[in-house]
Amino acid sequence: MTVARHLSTAELEEGLEHILQSPKDHGALELIVRRPEVDQRESVPTARLDAEQGLIGDNWLARGDWQVAGDAADRDMQLNIMNSRVVSLVADDPERRELAGDQLYLDMDLSYENLPPGTQLSIGEAVVEITEPPHTGCKKFAARFGKDAVVFVNSGLGKRLNFRGICATVVQSGDISVGDFATKV
Repeated sequence: MTVARHLSTAELEEGLEHILQSPKDHGALELIVRRPEVDQRESVPTARLDAEQGLIGDNWLARGDWQVAGDAADRDMQLNIMNSRVVSLVADDPERRELAGDQLYLDMDLSYENLPPGTQLSIGEAVVEITEPPHTGCKKFAARFGKDAVVFVNSGLGKRLNFRGICATVVQSGDISVGDFATKV
């Protein structure tokens, strides 16, 4: 088994220009990942987004949130969406992208300026709405991609551009597929 390579700050900064060229209005859905159990990932070519259950086959609803009364799932954190250019950079290997822990990976500018909370995106047959909660790098992200990657996504620029990703909720159920485009509604 090979050891995962963690990029240095300098290597991460070399990829910045490519990330900054992400489309603002019409971004491709490049990866869909279900999390059937904690620390399990299942990359799928098509999936169903459901307004009540989130990504069908994902453990969001069953896992709940310790910060919500009764450990209920936080609807504002139903989906995690990450810029596919950022995850491709920090993962350094296409097979490792799904380890970031997000469900949807879009080739799109996810910055607060471009997609503030309340913005709706149409993806395939579904519509999702960007929500307020921040999505930040954590200990698992650091273990998988390195300390420099966490510093990179949580830097001032990284936070402003939401390099670690954004949270969303499903407002219109529907099927999605890799290759679908996300467009602002």
